[in-house]
Amino acid sequence: MLTFFPFQVRECDAIQVGEQDGFNHNHATYSTILHKLARSKKFDAVDAVLRQMTYETCDFHESMFLNLMNHFNKSMLHDRVLEMFYAIQKITRVKPSLKAVSTCLNLLIESQQVDLARTFLVNVKKHLDLKPNTCIFNILVKHHCRVGDLESAHEVMKEMKMSKLSYPNLVTYSTLMDGLCRLGRLKEATDLFEEMVSEHQIVPDALTYNVLINGFVQSGKVDRARKIMEFMKSNGCTPNLFNYSTLMNGFCKEGKVTEAKEAFQEMKTVGLRPDTVGYTTLINCLCRGGKTDEALGLLQEMQETQCKADVVTYNVLLRGFCEEGRFADALGMLKKATCEGVYLNKGSYRIVLNCLLKRGEVEEAAVFLGLMLDKGYLPHYATTNELLVKLCEEDRAYDAEMVLSGLTEAGFKPGTESWCCLVELVCRERKLLAAFELLDALAGG
Repeated sequence: MLTFFPFQVRECDAIQVGEQDGFNHNHATYSTILHKLARSKKFDAVDAVLRQMTYETCDFHESMFLNLMNHFNKSMLHDRVLEMFYAIQKITRVKPSLKAVSTCLNLLIESQQVDLARTFLVNVKKHLDLKPNTCIFNILVKHHCRVGDLESAHEVMKEMKMSKLSYPNLVTYSTLMDGLCRLGRLKEATDLFEEMVSEHQIVPDALTYNVLINGFVQSGKVDRARKIMEFMKSNGCTPNLFNYSTLMNGFCKEGKVTEAKEAFQEMKTVGLRPDTVGYTTLINCLCRGGKTDEALGLLQEMQETQCKADVVTYNVLLRGFCEEGRFADALGMLKKATCEGVYLNKGSYRIVLNCLLKRGEVEEAAVFLGLMLDKGYLPHYATTNELLVKLCEEDRAYDAEMVLSGLTEAGFKPGTESWCCLVELVCRERKLLAAFELLDALAGG
């Protein structure tokens, strides 16, 4: 019977397992064992198995070490990630591949271990004589763009062009264009796009186009974004859901409801089935334009097409109802979301509470706060203090005390201003015992 290493592996146990009559472990069995141990965070056992592997004569491949790198990285053991890379040559007796280099480098950079990544890359170049390929260069470009160091990203691209093993590809250009767009450097991004297409004949895909579309949308230039979309279609690249949703979001931000609806309709006309993001984008646009009932029609359409609305969709509708003063409809929407199996968050309830206070409906706000606390959601600190102060200003001492009681039971400590207002109000009503109790509570907090 085949026996695998138990999870509580000791080094001597590992050696004994390999000595079973009629069976020899190989790469596949060791990979399975190491994966299960690492997934269970049995790292001492992993070390024992790795030591046993050094005595084996079978061939091992680096894939098992790439898997271990991922496990160690998830556990924030970044030095162990490096150890697994250097163990490749020791155990497989083969120099690590460029794939192993890029995997290790990417894990370190994604974990923001930049110094380790830099040292690692220097050692790889010096001691293993491995020259970076396009994938490795792209990881560096992505890192520099993420931290806003576009000059260094450009330098990496220049080095790529001089290398014999690599050359900037679509990923390189798209990443650098995205970095430029994020900093509002749209002219440089479009120039880079022109260089990519005209000089190097690299054909952009929908993702690359979306980088530019989103860049212009975020800069408040939705008309330029629309022209990018038209250029995209005229050059044989079919827009996808992300392209349309991004453009619709741009129209929404600029209050162009008609254009957003046209883009949504075009998306359906060309055979694309709107997803939750697409529907929610247009629903948001309609709600911001005061067309909440029309937005409700889209929610109904989502249900009919089996496109499930999420908490973002419902929060958008809640805000729409609240902005129109339709508190009853907002409460109905809260119940509907629950019935539909959508898990609302504290933001959902805060939207309604904040709106009630903004409209001066203090009594309704106090009642709604009770509902919110029953659900286990705490309001925003400033909102709570505002409610307590307003209740005191309206001489509603009893309601204020009830609100305060519910909040303190939930572990919430209102601000000093709220306490002072309530104590002053209680004193004015000559309820000295209650006032002393409030002062004791304040001192105890």
